[in-house]
Amino acid sequence: MDRQKLRNLVFEKTGIKVDSDDPIFALVALNDAVLADTVERHVALLNAAAHELALQARGPERHPASHPANLGPSPGAAPFTPAPAAAVKPIPSAAALFEPRELRLLAAAASLSLLAAALALGGQALLTRPAPASAPAPVPLAAPAALTAQQAQAIERGEKLARAVQKLDPKSRALIQSEMQKP
Repeated sequence: MDRQKLRNLVFEKTGIKVDSDDPIFALVALNDAVLADTVERHVALLNAAAHELALQARGPERHPASHPANLGPSPGAAPFTPAPAAAVKPIPSAAALFEPRELRLLAAAASLSLLAAALALGGQALLTRPAPASAPAPVPLAAPAALTAQQAQAIERGEKLARAVQKLDPKSRALIQSEMQKP
């Protein structure tokens, strides 16, 4: 179980960053252990069923009831007859594949994973939601202050100079503009 790979997968699928020390990895380990145990039992059941099928396919002359040294049936022994179809074990249903203990473990793991997911999503929603901003108190607009006589004269002189600069040749205008940029 590679935690980094799982973290990347969760982030790619959901956009949620999961810390490597997050308790959700305990659930992953629990699910992994339960799944491994269940898979081992299922593999054993499949191997047993395959073995029984192989024995039935071999036929009566190579059945394990006959000794390996004997290539044929022993004298005086009844010939082997395959088991009737009714004697073959039926494939168990899905409910019969799990023991009650495993069903309880699966239910516990499922409920814990749902609880952990709900807590993670709830915590993320609480932590990422911006706090509601209170509306700022309205600031009364102040009436614009009247210009002083000196300020009005300065503006008028600046407008006259701007018109005069526009009438100059481009070289002189560029020289004046560069001088005006200096501090």
